[in-house]
Amino acid sequence: MERRELEYFLAIAESGSFTGAAKALRVAQPSLSHAISSLEQELGGKVFHRLPHGVALTPAGEALVEPARQVMRDLSTAADSVRRVLGLAEGRLDIVAQTTLAVDPLAALLGTFLRSHPNVAVRVSDHELGSAATSAVRSGESELGMADSAADGVAELEHVVLEGREILAVLPPGSAAGERIGRAELAELNWVTTPRGTATREVIEDTVAASSAKPRVAVETAHQAMIVPLVLAGAGATLLPRSLAREAGERGAVVLPLRPRVVRRGALFWRRGPLSPAAAEFVRMIPSRAR
Repeated sequence: MERRELEYFLAIAESGSFTGAAKALRVAQPSLSHAISSLEQELGGKVFHRLPHGVALTPAGEALVEPARQVMRDLSTAADSVRRVLGLAEGRLDIVAQTTLAVDPLAALLGTFLRSHPNVAVRVSDHELGSAATSAVRSGESELGMADSAADGVAELEHVVLEGREILAVLPPGSAAGERIGRAELAELNWVTTPRGTATREVIEDTVAASSAKPRVAVETAHQAMIVPLVLAGAGATLLPRSLAREAGERGAVVLPLRPRVVRRGALFWRRGPLSPAAAEFVRMIPSRAR
């Protein structure tokens, strides 16, 4: 089984067709067909169902996806390690993160990392569900992940808990308010939030539930970027980390600290085993910032 065969297999699996994979890889389609035929011959079975408009993984193909991803990542890690020994400042860093954590603190952490390692290519993918982020790391789709520290699956992975982020209430412009807002007052609000299982929804439910109430959801949206515009339009209130709340305040929202104070912590996590040099270096810079 050759690296090229696994690379072609994963490209076809991700694109859903030989044609799409050929375009993505910039290789001739017959080369892909020949490589997959060789792979299937070696394995003793088909990895794809050939359909009129693309392909679908067979059970054997589904079983191959995760091991193939790990093999490709291990080969990349080995190559990066050699480059590092040879003094080549290259590499790749793959991170999957929940949306709010991608904005804060991941953006700032990557800025610090890239100032020291400017030639490392970084790819950040977005999963609003914490469980989806941990699944992406377990499957080998991404090397590192960032999600709420209480998200499903984090405890089973190698991880470091990040510095806490204070959560603030963000209310529509013109809302009558004091210096802080308490749990009983939060229970009376209408809420703008993302779906169940997302970081924003969980912090709203946990905070309002502390007053033995259930949040009244006015608008539920899968688009995190809609949250602040909806609040500014008067649709309801939301809870956001301080950095995002301040930006909303600059646009006219009423931003208030919570009483009592609410702090949420994210976690950076990865599979057990060796990391690529870029990922290992990124992990090394985290503990000094963790709390």
